[in-house]
Order: sequence, then structure tokens, then C-alpha cells
Amino acid sequence: MAALKNEVKSFIVQALACFDTPSQVVEAVKNEYGVVVSRQQVETHDPTKVAGKGLAVKWVTLFHDTRKRFREETAEIPIANRAYRLRTLGRMAEKAESMRNMALTAQLLEQAAKEVGDLYVNRRVEPDRSLDDEIKRLNIQKLQRELEDPNKGLPEPKQVIIGVEDASDPEAEQAAVRVHQAS
Repeated sequence: MAALKNEVKSFIVQALACFDTPSQVVEAVKNEYGVVVSRQQVETHDPTKVAGKGLAVKWVTLFHDTRKRFREETAEIPIANRAYRLRTLGRMAEKAESMRNMALTAQLLEQAAKEVGDLYVNRRVEPDRSLDDEIKRLNIQKLQRELEDPNKGLPEPKQVIIGVEDASDPEAEQAAVRVHQAS
């Protein structure tokens, strides 16, 4: 690992503080200073990583100050502001609509709805299944009861007298009733 000049170290620390990845920093250092560094060497300059826990206090302070400034200045960048993005999307949607490009207009409107807080949701509303489920549950219970006692709920058989020639004869009638009750 080659020793780096303070200027290169400062560049690396500031780039990492601005949330650049080690790979991006390697490429930037090569383009800016003509120095080839490894990703591992770059990671040693990030105090939020395990590899950077031995970083000098001066670089840790520079890192945290740069990160704080970066976060504060982000609010000043127009595209980081939701109102700016919505105004821009509105202008783009109006222009796309005036050009009769309805597909692009729809995409821009969808993006604006998402920007406002994911109000654009393409959900399918399911019908209320509770009544259907209740009917199914009751039918299942009825079938279960019938399986437990198959004769329960069946109507009583009617008494039919067969073979009595003379209905006025009380003995014949009683015999027919006894035969029917036996079966």
C-alpha cells in the first residue's frame, strides 16, 4: 500500500463522507490525481467502517464535518426538494398532454402521485367474502351432524296397514299394527 499525500487522503475522506462508494472513489482518485488505489485502501479512510477505526482524529473530524455539511446542503439542491420535483413533473405532464402523448402523461401523473406519498396504488378490491364463508361453514357443520347420526332429522315413517280385508275387524287391525311395529 503506497503512502498517499494529504491532498489525496483529504479527497478520499471527503468523497466517502458524501456517500460515494469505495469503487467510485477509486475511479475518481485515478481520474483526478492519476494515482491507483485499491478499494480496501479507500475503505481505511471511512471511520464508519471497521477498516477505518484506526483513522487519525484529523481525518475523522474532516469526515464528520464534511458529512454534516453535505446533509445540510442537500436541502438547498432543488431536485432534493419535493415541491420542486412536483412542479417540474407538472410542467412535463402539461407539455406531454399538449403533444397528445397520453402514455407519457399517465406515467408522469403516476410519478407525481408516488412523490406525494405513494397515493397511487393499483390495488384490486376484493368483494366481501364473509357471507359466502359463513354459508360454507354452516353447510359443513350440517354435513358433519348428518355423518354423526344419519337417521337424525329424518321424518318418522307412516304406518301403513297392508292385508287387512275387513277394517271393521279389530283383531285383524291389531295384528297388522303389531306386524308393522315389529319391522
